[in-house]
Amino acid sequence: MLLVNDPGDARTGFSELRHSAWNGWTIADLIFPFFLFVVGITTHLSLRSRQERGDSSRELRRQILRRGAVIFGIGVLLNWFPFYQYGAIPGHPSPTFIDHVVGRLTELRFLGVLQRIGLAYVAAALLTLRAPTKRMVGIIVTLLVGYWLALTLLPVPGDGAIGARLLDDPGRTLAAWMDRVTLDWSRFGLGNHIWQDSAVFDPEGLLSTIPAIATTLIGVLAGRWLGTLRALMARVYGLVVAGVVLTVAGLVWGVFFPINKNLWTSSFVLFTAGVALALLGAITWVVDVKCWTRWTQGFAVFGTNPITAYVGAEFTAVLLDSTIKLRFDGHLRSLHELAYQRLLAPFMDARVASLVYSLLFVTLWYFLLLPLYRRGKILKI
Repeated sequence: MLLVNDPGDARTGFSELRHSAWNGWTIADLIFPFFLFVVGITTHLSLRSRQERGDSSRELRRQILRRGAVIFGIGVLLNWFPFYQYGAIPGHPSPTFIDHVVGRLTELRFLGVLQRIGLAYVAAALLTLRAPTKRMVGIIVTLLVGYWLALTLLPVPGDGAIGARLLDDPGRTLAAWMDRVTLDWSRFGLGNHIWQDSAVFDPEGLLSTIPAIATTLIGVLAGRWLGTLRALMARVYGLVVAGVVLTVAGLVWGVFFPINKNLWTSSFVLFTAGVALALLGAITWVVDVKCWTRWTQGFAVFGTNPITAYVGAEFTAVLLDSTIKLRFDGHLRSLHELAYQRLLAPFMDARVASLVYSLLFVTLWYFLLLPLYRRGKILKI
């Protein structure tokens, strides 16, 4: 996520490290669903640990809601940071400090990556708290089929056409309509709180969070499978076979309901979960069967404190991109701009320069997280 989210120049980077414009997928589009898939696995591990410790259902529900609220709140703070609107404020020729603070609030995006993680975690944890595996499979099927039917068969209010005819238009889908109803408050004079890059739909909107819950539930099922008493190789085979089946099913479904990250389509759920299952099976074979582990430390440093890495990196990116600026050649320039355009871009291909910047950013956070890893410190939510 750090590598994809922090390029030197998002416009010129390698195409596989940029999100697909609409339908289709790239490597970058796999990262977020992988994260939610792993959230599902850790949800199972956490709940099982607490149940074995003797926590009651009431205590578990309280912990789930608290943790989800904290994750959601951190996501809102990330979007709000630096809590101040730079530049001109519409309707205020001489804006005061308070005007800049209020101006930032009127553009605050309510949803985002962490918010979706928080919502999907709460839903998946509550749904699986005491649910048998068959019921979970039924819930997943219901969520995915129901979402498919809603986005394709229901008429979009104000448009008159059924959803299937509007799937190629980002601003006219049922999900986009729902985003505007719930997040665009400009009709009340309270600002538009949709993702600013589009202003008409949010890639982490409320309706598209429903199938994201299914992604997390598949992760819970993977966690349950890994925790069985079957032979390790049987578990590895099970992950790989399930991964291949879901990947093929996602590709086939994608013919009728396109693979699309922004809409988090049902085909996208099956395809990405399938790839995640197969990859997890392969990694389990490499690490736990063949015991080839020397290559894993770099990943473990990030994996031990993943939320810390993500939140810290996002704060750092805001500081480098828009908050800390230096005057250079008579203009205020961000540290990101100076580092990329002065130290990297003039000396290498634009795509390579963008990737090198990303790698340097990841390396910075590796060394910031390394002391926590060496001391066994895990910053929990």
